[in-house]
Amino acid sequence: MHLFNVKENELPVADLETLGLAAGGQLLLNVDDLKALLSGRRTSLLQLSNLEAENIKIKALDAKVSLQRNAAGKMDLLIHPIYKKPATPDFLSDSEADQLRKGDIASIQKEISDNKGGIKKLLFEYDADTREFLIGDTDNILAPDMVNGEFLTTAQKEDYRKGKEVQLADKTIFSYSMKDPHGIRSNRLALIASVLIDGGLSYLLYKGLNALFGTKRDEAEAAKLSPGYHNAVKDMEENRQNAPKQESVFRTRGLYAR
Repeated sequence: MHLFNVKENELPVADLETLGLAAGGQLLLNVDDLKALLSGRRTSLLQLSNLEAENIKIKALDAKVSLQRNAAGKMDLLIHPIYKKPATPDFLSDSEADQLRKGDIASIQKEISDNKGGIKKLLFEYDADTREFLIGDTDNILAPDMVNGEFLTTAQKEDYRKGKEVQLADKTIFSYSMKDPHGIRSNRLALIASVLIDGGLSYLLYKGLNALFGTKRDEAEAAKLSPGYHNAVKDMEENRQNAPKQESVFRTRGLYAR
């Protein structure tokens, strides 16, 4: 989860049309890729067409796209192509970069001086699709207050921001991931995260989740959802009914405000 949310009417539709991802004002993205964009994540690999920049024309290119809010408050569309060779970040040793690149570990968290006497905690992952190292500031990773109706402890929230696995009493295990289209992985196919915002609860429903890093799961077992999950679904629906005017705004990203 990110401290980043975009409404559909903020999407740079003209830029998306230029890349062949929209036509006639209508988006040509699947639901998962649209949710990823609206939540500040990268899409899956997409085929972009008719790219043109600095007198260079490219008929087709496989890349991921994401959004970034500019100084004027508008959304810029970023393109993440497949690199020939990954560039190792300055803060990673060759050994650490190699572990990430080979898939030996999911992520690395490091404390870095910000040159102002403070410390930044950065999370590093490797995206094998684009051959690129991803870097995230853990201060910008929003840990849920509850998952499947169970409150997370301070330690569990910190582990989540570090990219570590968090286990609930109902045996649901999940972890944050910058490179995953959902932004989260789990041993279950679905879960519901809740965040306390302005004294109310907001719900984020995740479905079709990918397995935990380096783990093969029994899909039949992963489809078995706990009573806590079903109770959270019931609570989410009750909250949605109490806020009918906000439903159309949040339906696309699965987030319902109280």
